[in-house]
Amino acid sequence: MKRILTIVLLTISITVSAQTLRKYSNEFMNIGVDAAALGMANAVTAYSNDVNSGYWNPAGLVNLEDNQLALMHSSYFANIANYDYLAFAMPLDNRSAVGISLIRFAVDDILNTTQLIDAEGNINYDRISLFSTADYGVTFSYARKLPIPGFNYGINAKVIRRVIGKFASSWGFGLDAAIQFETRNEWKIGLMARDITTTFNAWAIDKDEFATVQNAVENQNQELPESTELTIPKLQFGVAKKFIYRHDFSILTELDLNIRFEQNNDIISTSIASINPAFGFEVGYIDMIYLRGGVGNFQNELQIDNSEKIGFQPSIGVGFKYSGIQVDYAFTDIGDQSVALYSNVFSLKLDFSIFR
Repeated sequence: MKRILTIVLLTISITVSAQTLRKYSNEFMNIGVDAAALGMANAVTAYSNDVNSGYWNPAGLVNLEDNQLALMHSSYFANIANYDYLAFAMPLDNRSAVGISLIRFAVDDILNTTQLIDAEGNINYDRISLFSTADYGVTFSYARKLPIPGFNYGINAKVIRRVIGKFASSWGFGLDAAIQFETRNEWKIGLMARDITTTFNAWAIDKDEFATVQNAVENQNQELPESTELTIPKLQFGVAKKFIYRHDFSILTELDLNIRFEQNNDIISTSIASINPAFGFEVGYIDMIYLRGGVGNFQNELQIDNSEKIGFQPSIGVGFKYSGIQVDYAFTDIGDQSVALYSNVFSLKLDFSIFR
Protein backbone atom coordinates (compact mmCIF):
# COMPACT_ATOMS: atom_id res chain seq x y z
CA MET A 1 0.00 0.00 0.00
CA LYS A 2 2.83 2.45 0.82
CA ARG A 3 4.50 1.63 -2.50
CA ILE A 4 1.31 2.24 -4.46
CA LEU A 5 0.66 5.49 -2.58
CA THR A 6 4.17 6.78 -3.28
CA ILE A 7 3.88 6.04 -7.00
CA VAL A 8 0.41 7.55 -7.29
CA LEU A 9 1.50 10.74 -5.52
CA LEU A 10 4.50 11.00 -7.83
CA THR A 11 2.28 10.54 -10.88
CA ILE A 12 -0.15 13.19 -9.67
CA SER A 13 2.61 15.72 -8.86
CA ILE A 14 4.15 15.42 -12.31
CA THR A 15 0.80 15.49 -14.09
CA VAL A 16 -0.40 18.53 -12.13
CA SER A 17 2.88 20.35 -12.71
CA ALA A 18 2.69 19.79 -16.45
CA GLN A 19 -0.82 20.85 -17.41
CA THR A 20 -0.71 23.10 -20.45
CA LEU A 21 -1.10 26.82 -19.75
CA ARG A 22 -1.72 26.52 -16.02
CA LYS A 23 -2.41 29.90 -14.40
CA TYR A 24 -1.30 28.95 -10.90
CA SER A 25 2.42 28.37 -11.12
CA ASN A 26 5.42 29.44 -9.07
CA GLU A 27 3.32 29.81 -5.94
CA PHE A 28 6.45 29.21 -3.87
CA MET A 29 7.49 32.75 -4.87
CA ASN A 30 4.42 34.12 -3.05
CA ILE A 31 5.09 32.55 0.37
CA GLY A 32 7.18 35.47 1.59
CA VAL A 33 10.61 36.05 3.11
CA ASP A 34 12.00 37.62 6.30
CA ALA A 35 10.48 36.67 9.66
CA ALA A 36 9.93 40.36 10.44
CA ALA A 37 7.64 40.72 7.42
CA LEU A 38 5.89 37.39 8.03
CA GLY A 39 5.20 38.44 11.61
CA MET A 40 3.34 41.45 10.18
CA ALA A 41 1.21 39.24 7.88
CA ASN A 42 3.33 40.30 4.87
CA ALA A 43 2.02 43.88 5.09
CA VAL A 44 5.32 45.61 4.29
CA THR A 45 4.99 46.78 0.67
CA ALA A 46 5.10 50.47 1.54
CA TYR A 47 7.66 50.48 4.36
CA SER A 48 10.17 47.83 3.24
CA ASN A 49 13.60 49.51 3.28
CA ASP A 50 16.36 46.90 3.64
CA VAL A 51 17.97 43.95 1.84
CA ASN A 52 14.62 42.11 1.85
CA SER A 53 13.10 44.86 -0.29
CA GLY A 54 14.34 42.93 -3.31
CA TYR A 55 11.44 40.59 -2.62
CA TRP A 56 8.78 42.90 -1.12
CA ASN A 57 9.38 46.13 -3.04
CA PRO A 58 12.72 46.67 -4.84
CA ALA A 59 12.24 50.45 -4.71
CA GLY A 60 13.04 50.24 -0.99
CA LEU A 61 16.64 49.22 -1.70
CA VAL A 62 17.61 52.88 -2.16
CA ASN A 63 17.34 53.28 1.64
CA LEU A 64 20.42 51.12 2.19
CA GLU A 65 23.35 52.92 3.79
CA ASP A 66 25.71 49.93 3.61
CA ASN A 67 25.83 46.38 2.26
CA GLN A 68 23.39 43.94 3.85
CA LEU A 69 23.02 40.16 3.96
CA ALA A 70 19.86 38.23 4.89
CA LEU A 71 19.20 34.55 5.66
CA MET A 72 15.97 32.72 6.43
CA HIS A 73 14.84 29.15 7.04
CA SER A 74 11.39 27.74 7.67
CA SER A 75 9.65 24.38 7.42
CA TYR A 76 6.15 23.70 6.13
CA PHE A 77 3.68 20.80 6.19
CA ALA A 78 4.96 19.28 9.43
CA ASN A 79 8.63 19.69 8.40
CA ILE A 80 8.15 17.84 5.11
CA ALA A 81 9.04 20.87 2.97
CA ASN A 82 11.94 23.26 3.60
CA TYR A 83 12.01 26.89 2.54
CA ASP A 84 15.39 28.66 2.44
CA TYR A 85 16.26 32.20 1.44
CA LEU A 86 19.52 34.10 0.93
CA ALA A 87 19.84 37.73 -0.18
CA PHE A 88 22.53 40.37 -0.60
CA ALA A 89 22.12 44.05 -1.47
CA MET A 90 24.41 47.04 -1.73
CA PRO A 91 24.12 50.76 -2.54
CA LEU A 92 25.80 51.88 -5.77
CA ASP A 93 25.74 55.57 -4.83
CA ASN A 94 23.43 57.90 -2.94
CA ARG A 95 20.68 57.45 -5.57
CA SER A 96 20.72 53.78 -6.57
CA ALA A 97 21.21 50.23 -5.26
CA VAL A 98 21.27 46.63 -6.47
CA GLY A 99 20.47 43.27 -4.93
CA ILE A 100 20.30 39.56 -5.59
CA SER A 101 18.31 36.85 -3.79
CA LEU A 102 17.85 33.09 -3.95
CA ILE A 103 14.83 31.09 -2.79
CA ARG A 104 14.72 27.29 -2.56
CA PHE A 105 11.50 25.46 -1.68
CA ALA A 106 11.91 21.69 -1.69
CA VAL A 107 10.85 18.28 -0.49
CA ASP A 108 14.00 16.17 -0.23
CA ASP A 109 14.70 12.46 0.10
CA ILE A 110 11.49 11.20 -1.50
CA LEU A 111 11.50 7.39 -1.94
CA ASN A 112 11.44 6.29 -5.58
CA THR A 113 10.00 2.76 -5.48
CA THR A 114 9.22 2.44 -9.20
CA GLN A 115 11.99 -0.17 -9.57
CA LEU A 116 11.17 -2.08 -6.39
CA ILE A 117 9.50 -4.96 -8.27
CA ASP A 118 10.98 -6.22 -11.51
CA ALA A 119 9.14 -7.67 -14.52
CA GLU A 120 9.15 -11.14 -12.95
CA GLY A 121 7.60 -9.93 -9.70
CA ASN A 122 10.78 -10.10 -7.60
CA ILE A 123 11.20 -7.53 -4.83
CA ASN A 124 14.64 -5.95 -4.39
CA TYR A 125 14.90 -3.15 -1.86
CA ASP A 126 18.33 -2.19 -3.20
CA ARG A 127 16.54 -0.71 -6.21
CA ILE A 128 14.87 1.96 -4.03
CA SER A 129 16.43 5.38 -4.64
CA LEU A 130 15.89 8.92 -3.38
CA PHE A 131 15.01 12.07 -5.28
CA SER A 132 13.98 15.66 -4.56
CA THR A 133 11.37 17.98 -5.94
CA ALA A 134 12.74 21.51 -5.69
CA ASP A 135 11.79 25.01 -6.82
CA TYR A 136 14.44 27.72 -7.19
CA GLY A 137 13.95 31.44 -7.73
CA VAL A 138 16.82 33.85 -8.41
CA THR A 139 15.96 37.56 -8.42
CA PHE A 140 18.16 40.42 -9.64
CA SER A 141 17.02 43.82 -8.33
CA TYR A 142 17.78 47.42 -9.20
CA ALA A 143 16.44 50.56 -7.48
CA ARG A 144 16.86 54.26 -8.06
CA LYS A 145 15.59 57.56 -6.68
CA LEU A 146 13.58 59.66 -9.11
CA PRO A 147 14.19 63.41 -9.53
CA ILE A 148 10.84 63.95 -7.82
CA PRO A 149 11.44 64.21 -4.03
CA GLY A 150 10.20 61.17 -2.15
CA PHE A 151 9.76 58.96 -5.24
CA ASN A 152 11.76 55.75 -5.76
CA TYR A 153 11.35 52.97 -8.30
CA GLY A 154 12.67 49.44 -8.58
CA ILE A 155 12.64 46.51 -10.98
CA ASN A 156 13.24 42.77 -10.61
CA ALA A 157 14.35 40.22 -13.19
CA LYS A 158 13.53 36.68 -12.08
CA VAL A 159 14.82 33.31 -13.20
CA ILE A 160 12.78 30.28 -12.09
CA ARG A 161 14.04 26.71 -12.04
CA ARG A 162 11.78 23.81 -11.03
CA VAL A 163 12.93 20.19 -10.82
CA ILE A 164 11.08 16.94 -10.06
CA GLY A 165 13.90 14.42 -9.71
CA LYS A 166 14.94 13.05 -13.10
CA PHE A 167 11.35 13.04 -14.29
CA ALA A 168 10.71 16.67 -15.24
CA SER A 169 12.21 20.17 -15.07
CA SER A 170 11.38 23.67 -16.21
CA TRP A 171 12.84 27.15 -16.72
CA GLY A 172 10.91 30.37 -16.26
CA PHE A 173 11.56 34.10 -16.61
CA GLY A 174 9.65 37.17 -15.40
CA LEU A 175 9.80 40.82 -14.39
CA ASP A 176 8.50 42.88 -11.45
CA ALA A 177 8.18 46.67 -11.17
CA ALA A 178 7.60 48.77 -8.07
CA ILE A 179 7.48 52.29 -6.67
CA GLN A 180 7.58 53.88 -3.22
CA PHE A 181 6.57 57.41 -2.25
CA GLU A 182 6.99 59.25 1.04
CA THR A 183 4.84 62.30 1.75
CA ARG A 184 6.00 65.36 3.64
CA ASN A 185 4.22 64.18 6.80
CA GLU A 186 6.07 60.82 6.55
CA TRP A 187 3.26 58.64 5.24
CA LYS A 188 4.65 55.96 2.93
CA ILE A 189 2.90 54.52 -0.11
CA GLY A 190 4.08 51.48 -2.05
CA LEU A 191 2.99 49.64 -5.16
CA MET A 192 4.47 46.30 -6.23
CA ALA A 193 3.49 44.79 -9.61
CA ARG A 194 4.58 41.16 -9.76
CA ASP A 195 5.04 39.21 -13.00
CA ILE A 196 4.09 42.23 -15.10
CA THR A 197 5.07 40.45 -18.31
CA THR A 198 3.36 37.20 -17.23
CA THR A 199 6.03 34.75 -16.10
CA PHE A 200 6.34 31.70 -18.35
CA ASN A 201 7.61 28.28 -17.28
CA ALA A 202 8.50 25.82 -20.05
CA TRP A 203 8.48 22.19 -18.85
CA ALA A 204 10.53 19.35 -20.28
CA ILE A 205 9.50 15.78 -19.41
CA ASP A 206 11.95 12.89 -19.51
CA LYS A 207 9.61 10.35 -21.08
CA ASP A 208 11.94 7.42 -20.40
CA GLU A 209 12.07 8.20 -16.69
CA PHE A 210 8.35 8.96 -16.53
CA ALA A 211 7.62 5.63 -18.28
CA THR A 212 8.89 3.89 -15.14
CA VAL A 213 6.07 5.55 -13.22
CA GLN A 214 3.49 4.69 -15.87
CA ASN A 215 4.61 1.06 -15.93
CA ALA A 216 4.56 0.81 -12.15
CA VAL A 217 0.91 1.87 -11.89
CA GLU A 218 -1.83 0.14 -13.82
CA ASN A 219 -3.90 2.17 -16.31
CA GLN A 220 -1.34 5.01 -16.35
CA ASN A 221 -0.25 4.94 -19.99
CA GLN A 222 -1.21 8.45 -21.09
CA GLU A 223 1.25 10.61 -23.01
CA LEU A 224 2.73 13.57 -21.15
CA PRO A 225 3.97 16.23 -23.60
CA GLU A 226 6.10 19.27 -22.92
CA SER A 227 3.95 22.11 -21.67
CA THR A 228 3.88 25.70 -20.46
CA GLU A 229 2.74 27.33 -17.21
CA LEU A 230 1.76 30.97 -16.78
CA THR A 231 2.03 33.17 -13.70
CA ILE A 232 -0.49 35.95 -14.13
CA PRO A 233 0.29 39.51 -12.90
CA LYS A 234 -0.54 40.59 -9.35
CA LEU A 235 -0.57 43.96 -7.59
CA GLN A 236 0.25 44.82 -3.98
CA PHE A 237 -0.66 48.29 -2.73
CA GLY A 238 0.32 49.49 0.73
CA VAL A 239 0.07 52.53 2.99
CA ALA A 240 2.26 52.82 6.11
CA LYS A 241 3.03 55.23 8.91
CA LYS A 242 5.56 55.11 11.73
CA PHE A 243 4.83 56.94 14.97
CA ILE A 244 7.39 57.85 17.67
CA TYR A 245 6.19 57.86 21.28
CA ARG A 246 8.33 59.44 24.01
CA HIS A 247 11.50 58.92 21.96
CA ASP A 248 11.97 55.33 23.14
CA PHE A 249 8.92 53.65 21.58
CA SER A 250 7.96 53.41 17.92
CA ILE A 251 4.78 52.05 16.36
CA LEU A 252 4.77 51.07 12.68
CA THR A 253 1.43 50.26 11.05
CA GLU A 254 0.69 49.23 7.49
CA LEU A 255 -2.37 48.24 5.48
CA ASP A 256 -1.88 46.34 2.23
CA LEU A 257 -4.28 45.33 -0.53
CA ASN A 258 -3.27 42.24 -2.51
CA ILE A 259 -4.93 42.26 -5.92
CA ARG A 260 -5.25 39.36 -8.36
CA PHE A 261 -6.87 39.70 -11.77
CA GLU A 262 -9.25 36.77 -11.40
CA GLN A 263 -12.32 35.70 -9.45
CA ASN A 264 -11.62 33.50 -6.43
CA ASN A 265 -12.47 33.13 -2.73
CA ASP A 266 -10.87 36.39 -1.58
CA ILE A 267 -13.04 38.48 0.72
CA ILE A 268 -13.60 40.95 -2.15
CA SER A 269 -13.96 39.23 -5.49
CA THR A 270 -15.42 40.23 -8.86
CA SER A 271 -15.19 38.86 -12.39
CA ILE A 272 -12.35 41.35 -13.06
CA ALA A 273 -10.24 41.23 -9.92
CA SER A 274 -10.12 40.04 -6.32
CA ILE A 275 -8.76 41.95 -3.32
CA ASN A 276 -7.32 40.48 -0.16
CA PRO A 277 -6.37 42.95 2.62
CA ALA A 278 -3.58 42.48 5.15
CA PHE A 279 -2.77 44.55 8.22
CA GLY A 280 0.45 44.50 10.21
CA PHE A 281 2.04 46.42 13.08
CA GLU A 282 5.42 46.59 14.80
CA VAL A 283 6.11 48.04 18.25
CA GLY A 284 9.77 48.88 18.81
CA TYR A 285 11.67 49.83 21.93
CA ILE A 286 14.87 51.92 21.61
CA ASP A 287 15.25 50.52 18.09
CA MET A 288 16.43 47.24 19.59
CA ILE A 289 13.48 45.06 20.66
CA TYR A 290 10.42 44.51 18.48
CA LEU A 291 6.99 42.95 18.89
CA ARG A 292 4.97 42.33 15.73
CA GLY A 293 1.53 41.12 14.75
CA GLY A 294 -0.76 41.02 11.78
CA VAL A 295 -3.69 39.40 10.06
CA GLY A 296 -4.27 38.59 6.40
CA ASN A 297 -5.36 35.95 3.88
CA PHE A 298 -9.07 36.66 4.33
CA GLN A 299 -11.06 33.99 2.48
CA ASN A 300 -14.75 33.18 2.01
CA GLU A 301 -14.88 29.53 3.10
CA LEU A 302 -17.83 27.31 2.19
CA GLN A 303 -19.11 25.28 5.14
CA ILE A 304 -20.75 21.85 5.17
CA ASP A 305 -24.23 23.42 5.45
CA ASN A 306 -23.46 25.57 2.34
CA SER A 307 -23.09 28.70 4.45
CA GLU A 308 -20.01 30.90 4.10
CA LYS A 309 -17.54 31.81 6.80
CA ILE A 310 -14.68 34.29 6.62
CA GLY A 311 -11.35 32.63 7.38
CA PHE A 312 -8.15 34.52 8.06
CA GLN A 313 -4.51 33.94 8.96
CA PRO A 314 -3.01 35.76 11.95
CA SER A 315 0.71 36.09 12.66
CA ILE A 316 2.93 37.22 15.52
CA GLY A 317 6.64 37.77 15.80
CA VAL A 318 9.51 39.20 17.80
CA GLY A 319 12.88 40.66 16.86
CA PHE A 320 16.14 41.81 18.36
CA LYS A 321 18.68 44.14 16.77
CA TYR A 322 22.06 45.17 18.08
CA SER A 323 25.06 46.73 16.37
CA GLY A 324 24.09 45.77 12.82
CA ILE A 325 22.87 42.25 13.62
CA GLN A 326 19.13 41.55 13.61
CA VAL A 327 17.47 38.24 14.52
CA ASP A 328 13.73 37.78 13.94
CA TYR A 329 11.16 35.08 14.65
CA ALA A 330 7.60 34.68 13.35
CA PHE A 331 4.82 32.25 14.18
CA THR A 332 2.19 32.13 11.46
CA ASP A 333 -1.31 30.67 11.19
CA ILE A 334 -2.07 30.85 14.89
CA GLY A 335 -4.99 28.65 15.89
CA ASP A 336 -5.11 27.14 12.41
CA GLN A 337 -7.59 29.73 11.16
CA SER A 338 -6.81 28.79 7.56
CA VAL A 339 -6.21 25.49 5.78
CA ALA A 340 -2.41 25.93 5.96
CA LEU A 341 -0.38 24.44 8.78
CA TYR A 342 1.35 26.76 11.24
CA SER A 343 5.04 27.46 10.78
CA ASN A 344 7.98 28.71 12.83
CA VAL A 345 10.16 31.08 10.83
CA PHE A 346 13.63 32.37 11.73
CA SER A 347 15.68 34.96 9.86
CA LEU A 348 18.96 36.81 10.26
CA LYS A 349 20.00 40.16 8.82
CA LEU A 350 23.54 41.49 8.87
CA ASP A 351 24.45 45.10 8.13
CA PHE A 352 28.07 45.40 7.00
CA SER A 353 28.43 48.64 8.96
CA ILE A 354 29.24 46.36 11.87
CA PHE A 355 32.68 45.81 10.34
CA ARG A 356 33.51 49.51 10.17
